[in-house]
Amino acid sequence: MRRILFGVLAILSVSVSTYAQNKVALKDGIWRGQLSVKDNQAPFLFEVKNAKTQQATVILMNGEERVELKGVICRRDSVIIPIESYDAVIKAAVSGDKLQGRFLKNYIPNDPGVIFQAQFNNTNRFTSVPNPIDVPVDGKWDVLFVEDKGDTTHNVGIFKTKDHVVTGSILTNSGDMRFLEGTYTATGVLLSAFAGLSPYLIELNFIGKDRFEGTFYTTRGKTKLIGTRNDKAGLADPYSLTKMKPGKETLSFKLPNIMGQQISLGDERYKNKVVIVSILGSWCPNCLDEMKYLAPWYKANNNRGVEIVGLSFERKDDFAYAKAAISRLKVKYGTEYEILFAGKVGEEATSKALPEVEKVSSYPTTIFIDKKGKVRKIYTGYNGPATGLFYDEFKDEFNKLIDGLLEE
Repeated sequence: MRRILFGVLAILSVSVSTYAQNKVALKDGIWRGQLSVKDNQAPFLFEVKNAKTQQATVILMNGEERVELKGVICRRDSVIIPIESYDAVIKAAVSGDKLQGRFLKNYIPNDPGVIFQAQFNNTNRFTSVPNPIDVPVDGKWDVLFVEDKGDTTHNVGIFKTKDHVVTGSILTNSGDMRFLEGTYTATGVLLSAFAGLSPYLIELNFIGKDRFEGTFYTTRGKTKLIGTRNDKAGLADPYSLTKMKPGKETLSFKLPNIMGQQISLGDERYKNKVVIVSILGSWCPNCLDEMKYLAPWYKANNNRGVEIVGLSFERKDDFAYAKAAISRLKVKYGTEYEILFAGKVGEEATSKALPEVEKVSSYPTTIFIDKKGKVRKIYTGYNGPATGLFYDEFKDEFNKLIDGLLEE
């Protein structure tokens, strides 16, 4: 018996020793990462925690935002960082204080990926300059995106400075660019962000105190920016951008939930109630911001006679794939309302699922339905927490609209 016990202990000792030898000593602390964008590099910061355990995590850092990535795998001289929310992954080789590898999107067959690099114990997102420009970027800006062919889109920038760090976001009619963070340069401002989906880099150069020109870099390309300071800057009315077709007042969708059950607004659960229909995708950052708000809001308000149902358009027209993606969302945000699979993202699927709506042009899009089943308002896009006052205004308008529909 004693021999058996010693044998088991010896095996365990060898297993632990082998695990320790094979495991990369990925260091706890702050790392500065870089992802390649068109003709440039987009820097970001991330923190590694519990690197020497099987519960290693990576936390992406952008302004006030913290995105926790669990399930980090370390094997000998490599590390794998899953980004489940966006069906992506970072795979890198470890060499002392450096990481070198690729950011890959799993849903793209044979994705060549984006070059990824990181340096340990570098807490500077951007290199500071000795004499930064003395022009504050704080406030609201009208921001034009100018494409190569000359087409322009009007957006709104909102920024603030604290302890020489610039944070803010740019709002578009389909949503905001989440949490941007950066610093002043000799001629303007540099901003970047990476929260797991796509890296952003924004370079602004001031022309006087109330105008800038610059470039917005992504992995796909770069776009010219022109900004004009405007304290009253705003977007088109989000309730005016998506409409019902003439003569249509109700929605008729019947779609499966993650259990495969067909759900429609005619079900008992939704009768004689105010209903919010959220058009979303698990791949959409602004949709995740909206769910982060709606999930706890629903728990606090559904007993008032209001329901929410999500229609999820995913990257693949595959129920098993969609079920896994939607299930992760429901667990992550503690979502208690139904989320239905509506098809593969694109105009074909939205037209099929929502034939009464003229066109769904943005994710998310939120439809407000009264107790009689009539569509009363449609809100395009979402102003998330990165937008500050715009986010506060959205929450106020949202609650006033629901209160009014409940009182009818």
